[in-house]
Amino acid sequence: MIVPLNTTASQSPRSTPNTAQRESVFDRLESNVRSYCRSFPTTFARAKGSLLFDDQARSFIDFFAGAGALNYGHNHDRIKQAVVDHLLADGLTHGLDLHTTAKAAFLEELDARILTPRSLDYRVQFTGPTGTNAVEAALKLARQATGRTGVIAFMGGYHGHSLGALAATANRDHRAAAGTPLSGTTFIPFPGAPHEGIDTLAYLRTILADSHSGIDIPAAVILETVQAEGGIHVAPVEWLQGLRTICDEHGIVLIVDDIQVGCGRTGPFFSFERAGIVPDMVTLSKSIGGLGLPMALTLIRPDLDVWKPADHTGTFRGNQLAFVAATEALRVFDDEALQETTAANALFVEERLRADIVALDDRIQVRGEGMIWGVDLGRIDPTGALAKIVSQQAFADGLIVERVGRNDAVLKVLPPLTIPHELLDEGLRVLAGSVKIALDSVVA
Repeated sequence: MIVPLNTTASQSPRSTPNTAQRESVFDRLESNVRSYCRSFPTTFARAKGSLLFDDQARSFIDFFAGAGALNYGHNHDRIKQAVVDHLLADGLTHGLDLHTTAKAAFLEELDARILTPRSLDYRVQFTGPTGTNAVEAALKLARQATGRTGVIAFMGGYHGHSLGALAATANRDHRAAAGTPLSGTTFIPFPGAPHEGIDTLAYLRTILADSHSGIDIPAAVILETVQAEGGIHVAPVEWLQGLRTICDEHGIVLIVDDIQVGCGRTGPFFSFERAGIVPDMVTLSKSIGGLGLPMALTLIRPDLDVWKPADHTGTFRGNQLAFVAATEALRVFDDEALQETTAANALFVEERLRADIVALDDRIQVRGEGMIWGVDLGRIDPTGALAKIVSQQAFADGLIVERVGRNDAVLKVLPPLTIPHELLDEGLRVLAGSVKIALDSVVA
């Protein structure tokens, strides 16, 4: 069985939480819904680059990156300065959907650096500031444009917690929190584990062609090309190309949710570029805000942009500071050659994970693309208890790493794209050491 890690006996003094933290203002006043603070029990005070510092001046290597919102690291000097300069010049901070200089600069930079070089023709919709709102907009618009209502999504997929996006999210616990039935979505298996051996495209072709399948032709198919919260499952290139073909054959809107694995996380700016496909809609949030500032947008094929004014609105869809940060972040992506750096780091991370962690137990699996990798301990302990021990030990030793997948049995390696090589190396060393300690704690 798996026994809990005795953190008080850990090799590192980091592991002993401050008593005042346990009886803090957070416990007295904050809702029980909070989650990440339970995994990383300290009070953070500042951050820079790929390091976080708590109020006791302890440092932590960040393999979490704000759940993907900090691809450019914490307080990147150029991005931060752009925001400071905008504030000092009394630039707008709130703009609804008004025309502003900050929005114009972002749109021009997005077109010049991202869309035009990739021959992508999209309209840009600024939604409310969260990823789930970008998904809501895409699903609503697909239904309007096609006149259909159904959606096909994938087992293991995650798209957000508002009701429309949650209906396309597979996790039962997340869905149960809705407190109301969620309908309108048909789930099919995603390629690879835990559905190995299932030809998902053949299945999809069959149900769409079969007039007695009980499934109507949907308005949209929505997917992450790399499932992040689902356990780091990477869709094969040929599979993505086949899915694009099926959608074309049936007039289905293909929506790629690039909220967590876009903005360079897999190497190219968009995660679907490796397959050479063009989605009909793309949702972006998290790192599009550049500095961790709230921002979300939906990219729309022009003929699908059938909205009437104010069909989808929101008070904070015009976050001017996020526009400023995002504009500079697009420049940073090019100027710091983050696509090339990410490709090189991906090879290094995979090599280290296989050499230092898989070598500890051949039941451990590693999967990933670019700078998102999963260390899957589910074949050793499908309950997720072992992965929790690893995460706790890593935190005790100065590394923040999240757990995802079925029963949270997968450790998600998600550093900022800008992480220095020496910190990346050190973080991987700590992670390998934490896995070894956790494996030693397993009692037969």
